[in-house]
Amino acid sequence: MKRIVIKVGSNVLTTDSGKLDVTRMSALVDQIAWLRQHGYQVILVTSGAVACGRSLMTVNNELDSVEQRQLYSAIGQVKLINLYYQFFREYDLRIGQVLAMKENFEVGEQYQNMSACMEVMLENGVIPVVNENDTVCVTELMFTDNDELSGLVAQMIGAESLVLLSNIDGIYTGDPKNPESRLIRRVLPEDNLSQYIQTKKSSMGRGGMESKYHTACVVAESGIRVIIANGKRENILKDILSERKDALYTEFVIK
Repeated sequence: MKRIVIKVGSNVLTTDSGKLDVTRMSALVDQIAWLRQHGYQVILVTSGAVACGRSLMTVNNELDSVEQRQLYSAIGQVKLINLYYQFFREYDLRIGQVLAMKENFEVGEQYQNMSACMEVMLENGVIPVVNENDTVCVTELMFTDNDELSGLVAQMIGAESLVLLSNIDGIYTGDPKNPESRLIRRVLPEDNLSQYIQTKKSSMGRGGMESKYHTACVVAESGIRVIIANGKRENILKDILSERKDALYTEFVIK
């Protein structure tokens, strides 16, 4: 079966007010179920735990940023995975939670254990739902963001494709809000788009287009097709995998 890793960013899963967008989550699950019906093994790398936790409670200013992140992720992950469980259950699909740390991807026993865990899940029809273990991953122990995590997962399990879903259609030649900016549809191995990459971080998560571009270049170099697309567009995953000509996204072409 074809394997695909789908990374969903916090800006896709949250509303403008910062609350979890349950309707968007449900729509993404609908599309992943469609992928399963069309012969894909799917690994979902999802952000949203911290944003989810932030919407559930307010803490006082005595907690520093690390403590707040640990608290929000601990309570938010419970709600996040429970929502995914309910949505996937409607399609009679089983999910399994995988909370990853950087050391899981270092060569050795932990790497083998992580790989074996996801392999046995996929072989038995279970969809791995992966997120960083934000409760214990702080400072130097953290991934850069879930873009980096999804790239490592894609290489670990030998994925055919990696789809990075953001709230932007892909890489533009300028500010996406500028009507004169053009969406770059295909990136060849020899292309250098660093001049077009904005370093601004996303409002809800830790990533941004700079992170997605770096991850895409590294993963494409390993022979995996990478796509950056707008997760808030209706049926974007179906459009990408059906190769609709009018679908908007940036594809990194492998050699």
